[in-house]
Amino acid sequence: MNTMKVMLRQWCVAIAGLAPLLAAPAMAQSTPEARLAAFRERVTRLEDQDSVENLQATFGFYFDKGLWNEAADLFSRNGSFEYGLSGVYEGQDHIRRAMLLYGPQGLASGYLNNHMMLQAVIVIGADGRTATGRWQGPMMLSEPGASGVWGVGIYENEYVKEGGVWKLSKFHFYPTALTDYDRGWARSLLPMKGPSAVFPPDKPSTKVYRTMPGNYIPPFSYKHPVTGQPLTNLPQAVDSVTGQ
Repeated sequence: MNTMKVMLRQWCVAIAGLAPLLAAPAMAQSTPEARLAAFRERVTRLEDQDSVENLQATFGFYFDKGLWNEAADLFSRNGSFEYGLSGVYEGQDHIRRAMLLYGPQGLASGYLNNHMMLQAVIVIGADGRTATGRWQGPMMLSEPGASGVWGVGIYENEYVKEGGVWKLSKFHFYPTALTDYDRGWARSLLPMKGPSAVFPPDKPSTKVYRTMPGNYIPPFSYKHPVTGQPLTNLPQAVDSVTGQ
């Protein structure tokens, strides 16, 4: 028994001697100054995330109502706008004119241009100046003399902070299914429109694909939150029409 007591005492002395060494790094990281800096960083990231979400929602309200000037002003100087297979428009002036393809300024009687933006996943870059956002986008569309359209798609957008203000730097909407309002999904599957001849895009579409019956899934801008693996090279069936 005495031997056990001696061994226990020696073990406790040894642990006590190591304790200051083990605790030093933790204490260095938990000083009031370090904790304050960590809290400030966290608050800044949360505020950035909130600002990006509000930016995207604001764009949606402007775009829905044909406020093209206001919508284009949300883009960065070198921003880009890509909608389906209509090509890529670059710079605020070209983006502003491209939006006229979706209706007159302020829309008009008989137009509906609703693009809802749901299921936001926003990731602020490590530099605190860039971000990405993925959104689910149901649509309700109509124009005079044409049937209404139901639709759905995915937004994969990029953002940049310029002069302390978050702006859209890359807008890319992937429509994934379109149908006639009256006939519905079981009897009507509509294709996307191609590039405009009235106002051609600056660049061709970055991805050629089909809406339903095709089933294209845009690559995810963010990694899997549990495994940490990217979701950019997704296994997808080859489309019988596009061959991709």
